[in-house]
Amino acid sequence: MSSEADGWNKVLWERQPFPDNYIHPHSFLSSLRRNPNFKPYTYWPLVLLCCAITQHLATIFTFLAVFVRLKERWLDARVLLWVSIVSFFGGYAMYEILSYSNPVRDAFTRSNTIKSSLLVFLALMGLSPVLRTLTAATSSDSIWALSACLFFLNALLADYSSMKPVRQERLTSVLSMNAAISSSVVLASRLPDDLAVFALVLFAVQLFALFPILRHQLQVTPQVAQILFTLTLCVLSFALTLPLSVSVAYIYAGISITVTFVAPGVLVWAQKYKNEIRGPWDVAVPRLN
Repeated sequence: MSSEADGWNKVLWERQPFPDNYIHPHSFLSSLRRNPNFKPYTYWPLVLLCCAITQHLATIFTFLAVFVRLKERWLDARVLLWVSIVSFFGGYAMYEILSYSNPVRDAFTRSNTIKSSLLVFLALMGLSPVLRTLTAATSSDSIWALSACLFFLNALLADYSSMKPVRQERLTSVLSMNAAISSSVVLASRLPDDLAVFALVLFAVQLFALFPILRHQLQVTPQVAQILFTLTLCVLSFALTLPLSVSVAYIYAGISITVTFVAPGVLVWAQKYKNEIRGPWDVAVPRLN
């Protein structure tokens, strides 16, 4: 049998006097491979990739801090409205600067963007009285629990990947945005007047629908710009949360430090335990010329 096995070839198109699952005894262990497709991670590139998660968490805590101030009447809704308008034009200008080299964008695309923005603005203005009484028959405890679950779903399903030349929206990112907007609407229904509801929902649209688009653009900018932008968002959200609740502010700081610095270190440390074995018992992968 050994003399016959010397003429064995590992091909399926040739008729041979061996069963299809035959493996030469001397070549069985020689074709054993460990972690063939493994690419080791390094710490600081992972920290930079986690900045997108940190930015998203900062936007959630910023929104919650603004909501509490509106609810307790510590913040004038007109101030938030003007901040949202200025932020929209500033973010749009930054987006145009970052996508200046993209030939797909033209005057027609810009006009559609302006029309869509005006439509959303007018729709929210008209629906504010309806949204304010949307959950009038629901207890506040149920609203807080529902909002927390929706924001958790939003953070879990958000798209944190970097921007690609031709990018399509994933289903998970759409579900994430819907969860955040739904949570914002149920929270806005607890506000005292229509103007506050309008200002908060408009602010939520900018944070959870428009800001992720700008964040994808920022991920292709130099690393220093990404780090400064992330640090600015974290400091802003921490400064807004600290006067409201010291314990919540420290919890947010702990979550941000864990996500940004601890989690990448754990992943780098756990790489040494990865052990994927490939061999002739795996399903054959055809190689086409």
